[in-house]
Amino acid sequence: MTDAVGSIDMPDAEEKPRKGGKRAKKGPLKRLALFYRQIVAELRKVVWPTRNQLTSYTTAVIIFVVLMIGLITLIDYGLSHAAKYVFG
Repeated sequence: MTDAVGSIDMPDAEEKPRKGGKRAKKGPLKRLALFYRQIVAELRKVVWPTRNQLTSYTTAVIIFVVLMIGLITLIDYGLSHAAKYVFG
């Protein structure tokens, strides 16, 4: 069955299998150097926080962690006393 574009069974352009592309032509040291160059390029795109932002984020995280430790400690203490009460 054919239409205006071509056959459904036989596509017009068959894809050729790639033979490794650019990576196959480079040695392992060149690929490693390329990898590190790409890492540095990505790190240059990062928007780093200012000292004030970093201080406030760190303070918020520490406060949150301390609150969660306190909450879990209270729950654990309460459940241990409840278990002692129930099981003697």
